[in-house]
Amino acid sequence: MGTIKAAVAPSKISVKQWVDRVLDDAKFNVPAAKASAYAPSNIALSKYWGKREASFNLPVTGSVSISLAGHGTHTKLCVIDGPKHQVTLNGKGLDERDSFVIKLSQWLDRVLPNNLKLGVTTVNTVPTAAGLASSASGFAALTLATNNLMGWNLPQHQLSALARLGSGSASRSLWHGFVKWHAGQLPDGSDSVAHPLEQQWPNLRVGLLTVSSHTKAVSSREGMARTIATSKLYKQWPQQAQDDLATIEAAIAMGDFETMAKTAEHNAMSMHATMAAAWPPLVYWQPESLAQMQKVWQLRAQGLPLYLTMDAGPNLKLLFEAKHQADVVSAFETVEIITPFS
Repeated sequence: MGTIKAAVAPSKISVKQWVDRVLDDAKFNVPAAKASAYAPSNIALSKYWGKREASFNLPVTGSVSISLAGHGTHTKLCVIDGPKHQVTLNGKGLDERDSFVIKLSQWLDRVLPNNLKLGVTTVNTVPTAAGLASSASGFAALTLATNNLMGWNLPQHQLSALARLGSGSASRSLWHGFVKWHAGQLPDGSDSVAHPLEQQWPNLRVGLLTVSSHTKAVSSREGMARTIATSKLYKQWPQQAQDDLATIEAAIAMGDFETMAKTAEHNAMSMHATMAAAWPPLVYWQPESLAQMQKVWQLRAQGLPLYLTMDAGPNLKLLFEAKHQADVVSAFETVEIITPFS
């Protein structure tokens, strides 16, 4: 894993200037007529919650995730004539004032030559903005497709940094399997990039329990800012996140499912506790979320080695091994089983 460029203090360089340095002359390559890419969603096992620098989208802590294989985002790009980018999401054309279009257009305008406009067709195979990492897979797929369209031929760690500018978790969605995102220390984020871990766990299963597919009322970006500003519990979070990351990464290396899954669940519950202590309180759970959590804990008390994690949304992600899949499916009729290492 390498860095991109030497760090330059944010006061001396803007995100746009930094992007121009990374792309160099490749920014002005003649685009292909069209290009496409796919990127998987990912679920953080040790969470990132909070930014040390907002404009470069730099996290307070590192994190490690597992991909959701065929659940993610397919993106197609084509060059168009016109003054603005045109965006279609899941078959629906979006208005230029839509928040997703604004974020996407801002990212494209940073990386493309002046006046080049694209038609963007995106299909999410997970609910959008519902705590299932659709923004992560979305910006990762957009980054990969743009790399193909513009012929940048950039190494993966540079693409990870560019994807991070759109969504922090997108830095991890360029790969399948386990992925670690480094918090980094440099002011311009040159060392805040992700890389895949080599361990393969064919017997790992992730179960998706979708409580709600509606867009959450408070975005992750807004939620992080509120938590840092108002939650007195947050001061304890970075150290716990760092310790949990080390424990989970070691457990992955050793193939220790119980330690990995138990630490992931505790990490998620701790993150949600810091949110609930914010003001106004930030609670992404719904009544059905808590009911399903209680069911997981009851089954575990009865001897089923089943754990859960939750991102900033109401939906649960279950962690278990293949040998217990029949029991999980029997207990949760609507669960969708993901095989990350299929």
